[in-house]
Amino acid sequence: MIADLVAELGPAWQARRDAALLDRPRRRGVGAGAKYKLVFVDRLLATLVHLRHGVTHDVLACWFQVDRSTITRAVGEIRPLLADRGCQIDGGLRLRTLADVIAHLGATGRTALMDATEIRVRRPAANRGGRSRFISGKSRINAMKALVLTDEHGQLLFCGETRAGSVADITQARDAGLIDLLADTIDLQILADAGYQGLAAQTSGQVVTPPRKRRGKNLEHLQWLMTHHEAARFAHSSARIPVEHGIAHLKNWRALARHHSRRENLPDTIRAVTGLLSDQQAPRHSKALELTASSA
Repeated sequence: MIADLVAELGPAWQARRDAALLDRPRRRGVGAGAKYKLVFVDRLLATLVHLRHGVTHDVLACWFQVDRSTITRAVGEIRPLLADRGCQIDGGLRLRTLADVIAHLGATGRTALMDATEIRVRRPAANRGGRSRFISGKSRINAMKALVLTDEHGQLLFCGETRAGSVADITQARDAGLIDLLADTIDLQILADAGYQGLAAQTSGQVVTPPRKRRGKNLEHLQWLMTHHEAARFAHSSARIPVEHGIAHLKNWRALARHHSRRENLPDTIRAVTGLLSDQQAPRHSKALELTASSA
């Protein structure tokens, strides 16, 4: 996997570095100035270790025998390259935006699962604006929220559209443009939880949420209706289990278990981890589909 990443990201990293050097007026001779102490492979390895295990820049600087600022600069260079890769699916196709995911699902007719996950972040300092924006209503923590879409088997298709933790799930989906994207599709189903109730009417039933809980004294005598209603809710929640597994796999990466860096770097971190995790899921997902087809 490392060799594939080096072959894929190496030319892009070199092109960005050359463009940055040519974009500013040269004040020194060609070849002058400080030399990079870390080659591209070491920069990639340092970024991967930081994302996977949450190792601080100080520790990585000791490992590679460089200054801490060198590691910070290296992570800042490699993280956007990993974020731009997108999620890998069957056939080597990569989905980079929410529009790509909706177009792929509409073309293949597959069902998607949708949910949101919260990632703890550092709270803004006292007496600064926006200090209360990152307090989520459910767990009362300083968090930012990311929108997650997987297929019916739990393979990641998208993770992004980061918002403050205080934003409701349905508001995040609307701000991401999901309603407009679904207007161009037909017979696409996205299973979501009760936090997205209301999108079904706006998307012609393409976003499917669980039936609302029925309450009332008169309903106690209609046991058959209550039994059917609870069975429908249970079936819906059971079908959505794979997206919870996909979120759990994301949280296994220490960079997303709790984000200690700057909040403005979190969107790139989320997309970078999602792309790397999709690379691990793609071979297993292909094998699972082959086994299912052979058994059928």
